[in-house]
Formats: sequence, structure tokens, C-alpha cells
Amino acid sequence: MSSPIDLSLLQRWVGNTETSQDTITLAPVRSMSALLDRDDSAPQAGDSLPPLWHWLYFLPTAKQSDLGEDGHAKRGGFLPPVPLPRRMWAGGHLEFITPIRVGDQLTRTSTIQSVNHKQGKSGDLVFVTVKHLYEGQQGLCLRETHDIVYRAHALVTAKSLPPTAADTLVKTGALAHPVWHREITPDDVLLFRYSALTFNAHRIHYDRNYATQAEAYPGLVVHGPLIATLLLDVLGSHTDRPLKQFSFKAVRPTFECADQRPLRVSAQMLPDGQHCCLWAQDHEGWLTMQAQAELGATP
Repeated sequence: MSSPIDLSLLQRWVGNTETSQDTITLAPVRSMSALLDRDDSAPQAGDSLPPLWHWLYFLPTAKQSDLGEDGHAKRGGFLPPVPLPRRMWAGGHLEFITPIRVGDQLTRTSTIQSVNHKQGKSGDLVFVTVKHLYEGQQGLCLRETHDIVYRAHALVTAKSLPPTAADTLVKTGALAHPVWHREITPDDVLLFRYSALTFNAHRIHYDRNYATQAEAYPGLVVHGPLIATLLLDVLGSHTDRPLKQFSFKAVRPTFECADQRPLRVSAQMLPDGQHCCLWAQDHEGWLTMQAQAELGATP
């Protein structure tokens, strides 16, 4: 059973800052290209990093002895010690300022921007917003806001919670024009490779017993950042225009399926020719992620 939420305690972490450095090396770029089934040429120094591939760097490096039961670093360091067992990447907003290139040496400054407590249908929710600034020799190149949600253990399985149907997009007119699709099977091999590539030890992505028994999920959970990356990958396969801004929100967890049913990611250029609507649907057709992108001029 979770401890009571002491919001005043947790909000003492607001303003907490940490700085780290990393170099955009070749190997993660090759590995991500393979994971996404892309036919890219071998990466070279100076190549622009595809959007969201910066998540392959600045990886968590907590010592093994400093990990909690769920595989995450124990709480109370940079992030506040939220006394709720479930942690998920809820969404984010990114502003792309100048290209990040292979070979760049970057500094990331991370700051806890806010900590908020809400009461949801499934119980207590704590939202932590982290702001990241990425800077290189060219100055500020990326501004990112990252939303994390902490939840109590489920009283019912996630499958029984009321989902948001993808036809809500139809009702708003978002699907009134042709869209680009891709289907990919989020099996345990794909999830393991992405966890390994991002050094993500969260057990809900690779330990089926933990995911189904300790956290009451119906299967392994597909990484939110992986789904967001797949959304921009399908968009990028249809346009070479640079990305200016991207926002995404997880609507419902996506699960790996034992019978190999695919996840569908879709993207659509809106009538203004500048903005795009993107979304993901699970094997049952439920909307699991919504996103918006703003494109720059053709290079």
C-alpha cells in the first residue's frame, strides 16, 4: 500500500538541477536504424541526428545497487521520492532549434519544473515535469519538456479501464484527408532491444512476470518514447522538411501481444501544410498516443 502523498515535501524538488555531458557517437545511430528496419547508409560524422534519437544518449547510469524493485534508480536523488509504485512517461514537448549532428559534444541541463498531485479514477496521480536544455558548440539546439506520471498499483487491470477510441479523431476531422500508416509488431524482442539501446532497466518492458504480477498489466508495456519515435519515423519517410516542434501525449498503455498483432502508427499533413497530426493505435484499434508536429521550410 502506498504512503500518503506529502505534496509540500515533493515540491521541495522543484528547481532541482543536474548537468551532464555526452558525445553523439556512431554506434547508437547504427543500432536505432536497425531497430526501426531502416535502410540508411552508414552514419558519418556531421550527419544530422533524426528527431528523438537524442534519447539514445545521456542514458541513466545508476549503479546496480542503487536500483529499486522496478528497475529504476531509487527515488530521492534528482527526481522527488514519489511514494507511488508505477512510473510512466506521460508525454512531452520538444522544440528543435539547430540540428544535432553525429560527433557533437553536448551538455544537457535538466531542471525539475513542477510537481503536481491529482486524484484520478484509478487513485492518486503525481505528475513531475522536467525541462531539458541541450547545448553544443553551436549554442542551444534542443529544448525539451518531459512529463512523468506516478500511479498507485492498479485495483483492476488496465484492459478493463475505459479507453479512448481512435474514432474521436474522425469526429474532429483529423482523418478527413489521406494519411500515412505503418504497422509494426511490438514483440518482446523489439522491446528488449529498445530497452538495451536506451539502457532502460524498467522491468515492465522486458520482465513479463513482473509486469503482469507486480504491476497487474496484461503484458509487457511498449515504451512511450519508442512509440513517439515510430510516429516521427513514419512522418519522416514521407517528407524531408525539418521538424520545428513536436508534442505527444500517452492516452493509454500499449502492450506486447503474444499472438503478434501489430501496433499501427499514423501521420497526416494538415491543410495548412505546416502542421501534422500523428497517432498510434494498438492491436484492438484503441488510440494509445496522440501527437502534433510543426514543420519548417523545405531545406
